[in-house]
Amino acid sequence: MLEEETDQTYENVLAEIQSFELPIEATLRSVYDDQPNAHKKFMEKLDACIRNHDKEIEKMCNFHHQGFVDAITELLKVRTDAEKLKVQVTDTNRRFQDAGKEVIVHTEDIIRCRIQQRNITTVVEKLQLCLPVLEMYSKLKEQMSAKRYYSALKTMEQLENVYFPWVSQYRFCQLMIENLPKLREDIKEISMSDLKDFLESIRKHSDKIGETAMKQAQHQKTFNVSLQKKNKMKFGKNMYINHDRIPEERSETVLKHSLEEEDENEEEVLTVQDLVDFSPVYRCLHIYSVLGDEETFENYYRKQRKKQARLVLQPQSNMHETVDGYRRYFTQIVGFFVVEDHILHVTQGLVTRAYTDELWNMALSKIIAVLRAHSSYCTDPDLVLELKNLIVIFADTLQGYGFPVNRLFDLLFEIRDQYNETLLKKWAGVFRDIFEEDNYSPIPIVNEEEYKIVISKFPFQDPDLEKQSFPKKFPMSQSVPHIYIQVKEFIYASLKFSESLHRSSTEIDDMLRKSTNLLLTRTLSSCLLNLIRKPHIGLTELVQIIINTTHLEQACKYLEDFITNITNISQETVHTTRLYGLSTFKDARHAAEGEIYTKLNQKIDEFVQLADYDWTMSEPDGRASGYLMDLINFLRSIFQVFTHLPGKVAQTACMSACQHLSTSLTQMLLDSELKQISMGAVQQFNLDVIQCELFASSEPVPGFQGDTLQLAFIDLRQLLDLFMVWDWSTYLADYGQPASKYLRVNPNTALTLLEKMKDTSKKNNIFAQFRKNDRDKQKLIETVVKQLRSLVNGMSQHA
Repeated sequence: MLEEETDQTYENVLAEIQSFELPIEATLRSVYDDQPNAHKKFMEKLDACIRNHDKEIEKMCNFHHQGFVDAITELLKVRTDAEKLKVQVTDTNRRFQDAGKEVIVHTEDIIRCRIQQRNITTVVEKLQLCLPVLEMYSKLKEQMSAKRYYSALKTMEQLENVYFPWVSQYRFCQLMIENLPKLREDIKEISMSDLKDFLESIRKHSDKIGETAMKQAQHQKTFNVSLQKKNKMKFGKNMYINHDRIPEERSETVLKHSLEEEDENEEEVLTVQDLVDFSPVYRCLHIYSVLGDEETFENYYRKQRKKQARLVLQPQSNMHETVDGYRRYFTQIVGFFVVEDHILHVTQGLVTRAYTDELWNMALSKIIAVLRAHSSYCTDPDLVLELKNLIVIFADTLQGYGFPVNRLFDLLFEIRDQYNETLLKKWAGVFRDIFEEDNYSPIPIVNEEEYKIVISKFPFQDPDLEKQSFPKKFPMSQSVPHIYIQVKEFIYASLKFSESLHRSSTEIDDMLRKSTNLLLTRTLSSCLLNLIRKPHIGLTELVQIIINTTHLEQACKYLEDFITNITNISQETVHTTRLYGLSTFKDARHAAEGEIYTKLNQKIDEFVQLADYDWTMSEPDGRASGYLMDLINFLRSIFQVFTHLPGKVAQTACMSACQHLSTSLTQMLLDSELKQISMGAVQQFNLDVIQCELFASSEPVPGFQGDTLQLAFIDLRQLLDLFMVWDWSTYLADYGQPASKYLRVNPNTALTLLEKMKDTSKKNNIFAQFRKNDRDKQKLIETVVKQLRSLVNGMSQHA
């Protein structure tokens, strides 16, 4: 049973081998692995199988051999035909080859043409791909030539992002790519050069730009201001207070002139865009933005503009000499900031509001410092007023562009004080000229027309004068209406500075009143005092000055009404400043009164110096001295002029003159250089004093009560009475008593005069012929002298 299984296994293996299925390693391995000696058995089986196959092959060959022989025989039969066929085929092939040579040639031509056609198609396709690139690059060149740099940069972006990737494999594309950075740098340099030209251009034309902007601001404001003035004129039209009329015609003329100028300039005003081509800035900004270098451009622009700002803010050394210097300075600054404001609003980020505010604050500090320094040199009020108007227009213009200008208006208040100072100096000269030209005589009027002219200039009211017939005279001199007119002109001039300062009527009213007070208390008062102290001003002129100051003092209330009409601020307002004219003219009047007293006394001294007494005469002349009579006549004529003065002033002047005359006469007697006085000289001197007393009793100035004026000579009278009566016993006995007859005689004065008479008696021996009387009187004099000396020494010790 086992052997059968083994044989069956070997047969299966042989069947597998005969099946030609590979690999057969596993089959052969199974033969050798099953049993020992399996190889041998298998080989036996394999040999047996081979022999069986050989037998089958032999059988098959034997079976098919006849057929093979028959086939060979047939082949031999067709050999001849085959050779013939070969010859024919060869001949045919030769003839075919000969015929195909031309076809081959044409075929090669066709192939070559097809290749060329394919190449042309490829070239066309490639050219169609390159043409847009070349067209864009050509467009780039044209844009560069036409200076359309921003468009050129955009074209470069399209080339790099869209077109170059299509043809990046070509060499010309690489050349183009390499050339683009250079073109960008060229564009940057060219645009920066254009920007520099632009900056230089606006630096040169900034004054024209500023002038245009200021005209626009002024033009915009003129209409409203004109309407306001017109309304004010309507309110003030036909407004009179004691003939103080606001000059309506002049205001209407100014208004009409300003409106005509407005119409003429309306068509001429241009905008900043009309004057400046900002395209270089826009191009440069866009170019640097496209190139991604916007920050560099912004820094450069701001740096250059700051440098230009410093140059613009630097004034000329002689700027303060003319208004054109200030105008040029302001227009350049306005032009600078108008350009910056335009750049701020039409560009994004090139300049910012913080940057312009910083630049403006820096500029404003410099401007204020410059104006404060240069305006201090201005001595012409018209120039200061022009400067103020320029500052107002300058501030209004820049305020319209959004710049804060409050500090400029604060500066105007400083300049206003300076303007007032220059006005005061100017009006000081005006007042001096008026005083120099005045004749210090009452104004004569010969007809009604002249009367109306005077009262139209000065608010004078006197019913008694109105009732008088022509010709007649105003009590004041010609300088009074002139001074009053000039004070009103000063108020107008001061008002001009207050216009357009954006201040309330109350503030303007306060400014006008304060400046007018300065005019009255400082300028006019100083001019009056200087006038009063001038040597050539005589008593008549001083009297007229006092009269003039009285009328000017009365006119102060009309000046207050005049200011009220201008500002429409009632004088009853709590904070309204009052005019100090009353105190000003009172002080001037008091100074004039004092000068009258001084000059009158000087005149008395001049007459007294003409005295030529013979102090040793034995007998008087029997009449008063000539110098004294001339003096009394002079005093009578002067006191007649004093009738126009207030009563108290005239009385004081008269009393002062009499007292001074009494003192001067007394000093003449007691002069240390006078060594001797005779009794005849004393009698002559007594005659002169009597004339003085008669003059005092004649009431040269009305208003004295009783013998008040004669009391000016009471001291001299008692002294002379003592010597004329020779009543020494009474004097010595009653000395110091309130009821003494010689109460006002000073012992020292009496002693001095008595010693002068004693020396005269000794030298001339007056009583030589009357020996007993001579001896008695001489002894009496010596006794009195001793008693007086004792009295004087006692007084000194007591003191």
